[in-house]
Amino acid sequence: MPRNEPTIEILIPNWNGRQLLQDCLDSLHRQTVDDFAVTVIDNGSTDGSVAFLAANYPQVRCIALPENRGFSAAVNAGIEQAAAPWILLLNNDMEVEADCLAALQQAIERDSGYDFFALKMMNFHQRSYVDGAGDGILRGGAGYRLGTMEVDGPPYDRDRDVFGACAGAALYRRDLFDRVGLFDGDFFAYLEDVDLNLRARRLGCRCRFLAGARVYHIGSATSGSKFNPLTIRLSTRNSVNVLVKNYPPSLLLRYLPVIAIYQLAWFSFCVKKRLLRPYLQGAVAACRCFSAMRAKRSAPAGPKIAVTEFDAILRRGERDAVESIMARRRAEGKGNGLLQLYCRLFLR
Repeated sequence: MPRNEPTIEILIPNWNGRQLLQDCLDSLHRQTVDDFAVTVIDNGSTDGSVAFLAANYPQVRCIALPENRGFSAAVNAGIEQAAAPWILLLNNDMEVEADCLAALQQAIERDSGYDFFALKMMNFHQRSYVDGAGDGILRGGAGYRLGTMEVDGPPYDRDRDVFGACAGAALYRRDLFDRVGLFDGDFFAYLEDVDLNLRARRLGCRCRFLAGARVYHIGSATSGSKFNPLTIRLSTRNSVNVLVKNYPPSLLLRYLPVIAIYQLAWFSFCVKKRLLRPYLQGAVAACRCFSAMRAKRSAPAGPKIAVTEFDAILRRGERDAVESIMARRRAEGKGNGLLQLYCRLFLR
């Protein structure tokens, strides 16, 4: 059983996910190490999740919020009450491989120069496919899970530096949140980890992908699907929020062409999916948030890396993302002419 004073505290946000919790928690019970504790933060579930935990997993601490406050607020509540020096955020639709926590503990001891780690997320139903091997970034306003929908293999079979981590399966130093700040509650959900990645990298924090720390991800188990009115509305709003909040004015101006390309592509995608109305609702919400996000631009306090270095980090992060997208498209028999042109024009 987990120890009373663990190195790692696992935080699992939950909203009406009772049917998911058993597989997730049972996989944690099968870990080959026990130096961890588990906390579920329940977001006002109405499906009996809290009672289910009390009856079946009394060793799991439950923080019960009175209403659904979103992903950011839920994990923040857990972080604020956590005492362990390392925080593992884990979605409730994950199955954790038995040696995953052992791999994380080895990384803590071995890779002391890193502030956070991205776990290897595999597709729950097609286990030879990657679901995410660390995060890249699209400078126009989004993150991208590297390796998504690609067959496992190089370069995802080795540890490597990456731009950031998907908060669905990421390990953070506890004191990173003291330096960078918590997840932004105004984001509610979607792209809140992109925002955190940007803030962390601007302060000089480093992230590493761990190929040996595997989890199996169902995906969209809480929202119901990747693309629905809620996800489109929040993603549209927050894609603008991350830019206004995190890009220095000089980079915001320099990136205007790539921002315009991405936002036009996202608009076209929403029209194609017949989700124009939630897109427009998100765009209006982004306009309303503009002043508040701009006011947050100076946060977090502390010495920031030079804009030129930040620019180089963002370009590397986007290059990783575009290379992953092109690899997936090649495997599907699709062409990459437009993406290759984009690289020549904007990623030299």
